[in-house]
Amino acid sequence: MKKRESHIVPKLEEEIRLSDYILGIFKSIPSKKGMKKAIERGRVKVNGEIAKTGKFIKGGEAIVLFDLKQTLEAPILEMKLEILFEDDHLAIINKPAGIVVSGNKFQTIENALPFNLTKSPLDDSLVRPQPVHRLDFPTSGALLIGKTHSMVTTLGKLFENQAISKTYHAVVTGEIKPKGNIKEDIKGKKAETNFEVIDSLPSDKYNGLHLLKLEPKTGRRHQLRIHLSSQGNPILGDREYTNKGKQWVGKGLYLHASHLQFTHPINKEDISVSSPLPKKFSQLFKV
Repeated sequence: MKKRESHIVPKLEEEIRLSDYILGIFKSIPSKKGMKKAIERGRVKVNGEIAKTGKFIKGGEAIVLFDLKQTLEAPILEMKLEILFEDDHLAIINKPAGIVVSGNKFQTIENALPFNLTKSPLDDSLVRPQPVHRLDFPTSGALLIGKTHSMVTTLGKLFENQAISKTYHAVVTGEIKPKGNIKEDIKGKKAETNFEVIDSLPSDKYNGLHLLKLEPKTGRRHQLRIHLSSQGNPILGDREYTNKGKQWVGKGLYLHASHLQFTHPINKEDISVSSPLPKKFSQLFKV
């Protein structure tokens, strides 16, 4: 691995865990989440040894951040993806439902990116472009990708600062207000979602079906699914957050990431990209 940044720990009055000390010492990874991931991937060494988050720092240690080794030796999935936007810095692809973004499996979006995207000509280009956020396995729609080291870091920071606007569409069940705002903590962290009913259908079994436009203001795991289920409007096809006997069996989860909007970090142009709703939505509603 190539050395990216280094830091010498000054004299400390008392020992501190690496995970608590390391935040902010490297410019290329400003977030705590990003640093934790870098440590877990073995990108951080303390005095020449791969570090663990629980290691205690006493003072005088040399901490080095390395680039993640990027090679094409890892498997490439030859699966065609729809590209919604692409330039030298970033891309937005249309993620199909039923495939994970990343992980230990071969069939992931991450493994399919080198097959679909053009390698950036920039100096800090990634051989294997990286998704900068996640969509659940059953969720489809617009997924943002970084094509350079610096862009992955920058986009991650934009997400943390809520500078990227995300819109989803979902089909939910049960009685529901025309619009609303859900503020309910998820695992002790603040979470907020705005929703608006776009169309409705009568349904005796589900007490109504409704097409919603959703705007999450935070990005907690399963946030939309948890928020809607908590107010009695689980997403159609959600086996995890729907009571047994009320589950939809057939065409999967009716949740789609339909729009991304943000200012391009390099050319400052407005990026506004939409992903059309899947056919299963139009089979229920006129969209």
